[in-house]
Amino acid sequence: METTTIAGAEVSRIGLGTWAIGGLEWGAVPEDVAIATCLSAVDCGINLIDTAPIYGHGRAEEIIGKAIRLHGRRDAFYISTKAGLEWNERGVIANSTTTRLRHELEDSLHRLGTEFIDLYQVHWPDTRIPIAEVAGLMADFQREGKVRALGVSNFSVAQMQEFRSVAQLASDQPPYNLFERAIDSETLPWCAANNVAVITYSSLCRSMLGGRVHRGMTFDANDIRSADPKFQEPRFSQYITAVERLRKFARDRYGNTVLALAARWVLDRPGISVALWGAKRPEQLDAVAGVLGWSLDSAALAEIDRIVTESVTDPVGPEYLTPKVRED
Repeated sequence: METTTIAGAEVSRIGLGTWAIGGLEWGAVPEDVAIATCLSAVDCGINLIDTAPIYGHGRAEEIIGKAIRLHGRRDAFYISTKAGLEWNERGVIANSTTTRLRHELEDSLHRLGTEFIDLYQVHWPDTRIPIAEVAGLMADFQREGKVRALGVSNFSVAQMQEFRSVAQLASDQPPYNLFERAIDSETLPWCAANNVAVITYSSLCRSMLGGRVHRGMTFDANDIRSADPKFQEPRFSQYITAVERLRKFARDRYGNTVLALAARWVLDRPGISVALWGAKRPEQLDAVAGVLGWSLDSAALAEIDRIVTESVTDPVGPEYLTPKVRED
């Protein structure tokens, strides 16, 4: 397993993303299977396990806590979780009030069954509260020993600068993959210049690049992809065309899968520290080995860019994921 460091801690460059094992937006997952997935990740060299209270409304964190206890060694897990989202009848809402964040921290510690969280991240910026105020509270958590390092997710460079003016910022977690590259222009250079690790989510674009999504496929109303414009026509056909061409390129050039190509592409981008790999069954981790031990050369990168540009003529980002603004 390739490794890197975040705030002095050694972590795997592939991290397990646990949105799916929460069991809501990606289909139900039996508890024993979800726990086995976490343990299988550790067995194959993955120690960074990324989660959040919103994933299954606490269930993903509970699953990880049970996996830690079954494994028996807390130090085999580098736990990164998040705070700053609530959910109610209006949907998902950004909330970084002091009361909310303190409540979330204690709940996460309880669900995970741990005395500290390795990396604690603000999930989304709450536009109704100054970032500096949120950073100050997060720094308090760190001083209290309940959090080892601080991170943010879905923050702009300006927001990260404000956070960093008050507290140590160890990481940023943005969406990033072959189809969603908004961070290339500002975020990646800023993070590199300021020694901020970059942990990418949606590294396989909500499984679009995983090799199992096919032309004409439809998604249940409870599946998060039913709300993603990439998975709706006419864009869906454009993205599938790109995946089909990338699959052929991966096979012909490297004898590998489109999944391995897409994950390797993320890991090979300058400034990327960790790529999250979503899984809800142990066998979905089998392909990790195919991502390791090789790299893409400049000619391959140019061909990948050509395929994507030619195939996807009406690209769209992940903006549909943005939470609602608080009313009170």
